[in-house]
Amino acid sequence: MRPSTDRILTTQAGSLPRPDELIELNRSRAEGTIDEQRYQRGADRAVIELVERERSVGLDFVGDGEFGKSMSQRVDYGAWWSYSFQRLGGLELADASLFELTHDASRSGEEVVLTSFGNRRDRVRFAEAYADPSAGVDVSTSPMSFPVCRGPLRYVGHEAINADIARFKRALEANGLDEGFMTSIAPASCSRIGNEYYDSQEEFLYACADAMREEYKAIIDAGLILQLDDPAIAENWDQINPEPSVEDYRRFTMRRVEALNHAIRGLPKDRIRFHLCWGSWHGPHTTDLPMRDLVDVLLSIDVRAYSFEAGNVRHEHEWKVWQDVALPDDKLLLPGVVSHATNVVEHPELVADRIVRFAECVGRERVVASTDCGLGGRVHPQLAWAKLEALAQGAELASRRLWP
Repeated sequence: MRPSTDRILTTQAGSLPRPDELIELNRSRAEGTIDEQRYQRGADRAVIELVERERSVGLDFVGDGEFGKSMSQRVDYGAWWSYSFQRLGGLELADASLFELTHDASRSGEEVVLTSFGNRRDRVRFAEAYADPSAGVDVSTSPMSFPVCRGPLRYVGHEAINADIARFKRALEANGLDEGFMTSIAPASCSRIGNEYYDSQEEFLYACADAMREEYKAIIDAGLILQLDDPAIAENWDQINPEPSVEDYRRFTMRRVEALNHAIRGLPKDRIRFHLCWGSWHGPHTTDLPMRDLVDVLLSIDVRAYSFEAGNVRHEHEWKVWQDVALPDDKLLLPGVVSHATNVVEHPELVADRIVRFAECVGRERVVASTDCGLGGRVHPQLAWAKLEALAQGAELASRRLWP
């Protein structure tokens, strides 16, 4: 990740809409009705076309769209996380779904314990809306069984991550590029599954950190930028019911930050970016923790750049936090200036306004315009690409204002 001296650069937060052909290939692969070579050819073609399109709409830092993280349907909020279930040994499917899965307080050793996804405070407060398909919110209840750790955790995804890396590098080369970013799940989010093997949550958390470090190293050793996806840092707040004190939550979260810093120790931080969000499901989000209570926790993560939601109506006002925060000289901000949370396509002038606010707080050279969160699986593909076009157009307008 590099700063810019003459214009606002652009990127996106990871997931992009999968083409129908790739979704069908994923479905057939899961069912065992397609040979692997045909899948790989189709996936290669999809990523090459994706990178070409990212560049054509004006993105500077491109990604592989998380195309290696399987989605068998257009709407999918969880592929960024569920992909890791196939890459970690020691896991077994449990009877409970994500919305029923509870965490063992006896193994926690902490003052707060995560509840199930179904008992989130936002879902409890707006239970009628979440149960109403016409309400426009995420009404899924995830019937899929979720894994539980029942043996020593180890990384077994070497073949999969190597295939993802090779595919993305071929796509970069085909488009005349030598730099791109790939996402990987961070330990705090990775560890939000059942644990029946490790004696404490801290032991399990660090086992996740050590296992996923192999994926982090593979991405960086391949010459790519690593993006660590960790909505748990902010989103866990809503998954603790009843609501804890902010002080207790910050202590709880700092342990997860320490595990992440352990996982990336010794890796070049100028090649790592971190993504924070509040879960990104379509819903009221009235129980989100304010950014002001998280910003110093965020900055304690030892990376170069920080990506976060800043364009949706629950968090747009929080740009003001950066008026009071001294951003270290070697850090970059990747604020979301177009949102996954609405089907309305942002006007480029609004995008430019959002960018300029951040530039005036931390310096124009240290702002890279991005999306709130991944657009893939959350908004219609046609709308997602229109939003990316608005992002690039807004960055161009902002550049004229910041470099007159």
